[in-house]
Amino acid sequence: MDVESNGIELPTSVGYLLKEAATALRLAMEAVLKPLGMTVTHYSCLELLAQRPGLSNSELARGAFVTRQSMNVLLQSLERAGQVTRPEQPSSGRVLPTELTAEGRALLAQASAAVRGVEDRMKSGLSPAEQAAFADQLRRSIGALAEG
Repeated sequence: MDVESNGIELPTSVGYLLKEAATALRLAMEAVLKPLGMTVTHYSCLELLAQRPGLSNSELARGAFVTRQSMNVLLQSLERAGQVTRPEQPSSGRVLPTELTAEGRALLAQASAAVRGVEDRMKSGLSPAEQAAFADQLRRSIGALAEG
């Protein structure tokens, strides 16, 4: 059996290209976030909290694609740094909703601008119509995999 005819051709494999793009995006984001003392996960956590204040540790972990344990360690660090607050006691159940502080919002503003620059650079070779189509195609691809 000819392996080449049945194997995946990396230069045209959508999965491989997406992984390569995700890795390049992450490296570029790390480069602009490092001077701010942030990681991609740190940035993701603050961005999620800005858009949805009061998320639990579990919700933040899912949104940032990390384990609950990793998110808990990060949240403790962010609390000590004064970037987020969590109540000492849960209002109900075991959930400790997390919110950004003014310091966290200020740091996030800098990080968001830096990340927006990376995303703009990534899309710079595409026309506005191509950018919209690319985003739509990614959403539909994600949906197709989620369905199946």
